[in-house]
Amino acid sequence: MFMLIIFIAIPIIEIALFIQIGGAIGLYPTLAIVLLTALIGTTLLKSQGLSALGTLQSSIQLGQNPMKQIIHGAMILISGVFLLTPGFFTDAFGILLLVPQFRSFLINLGAAKFANKINTFNKAETKPVDETNIYDADYTVVDDEIKKSD
Repeated sequence: MFMLIIFIAIPIIEIALFIQIGGAIGLYPTLAIVLLTALIGTTLLKSQGLSALGTLQSSIQLGQNPMKQIIHGAMILISGVFLLTPGFFTDAFGILLLVPQFRSFLINLGAAKFANKINTFNKAETKPVDETNIYDADYTVVDDEIKKSD
C-alpha cells in the first residue's frame, strides 16, 4: 500500500512543480533546468560511483565488512535513477542521495528501525520452557530386528 501511494504521489508532486515553476520562469528555462540537473547529476553520479567502488574494493582487501559500502553504492545507483527521471522533486532527492552524510543518516535510520524490528521479533519468540511437555522415554530400533528375522 505504501508503494502505491508513492507511485501516485510522486508524479502528482512533479506535475505540480512543473506547473508552478514553468508558470513562474517559462517553458524554456524550465526545460533547461531539467536538462542541466540531469547532466550535473550524471557527472556527480559517475564520480561518486567510482569513489564508492574504490572504497568497496579497499574494504574487501583489508578484510573489513563491506556491507556499508554496498549500501552506499546502492543508494548512489538509486540517486542516478532519480536524477535521470525528469522532475524537480526527484532531482532534489537524487542530489541529496549523492551527499555522503545524508546517505549515512538514512543508513543509520534504517539500521535503527531494522534493529528495533529484530528486538521485537526476538522478544515475541522468546517463551519460557514449559516442563510439562517434556517426556522421558526409552526406545528400541525395530528395523534391525525385522532384518534379522528374514
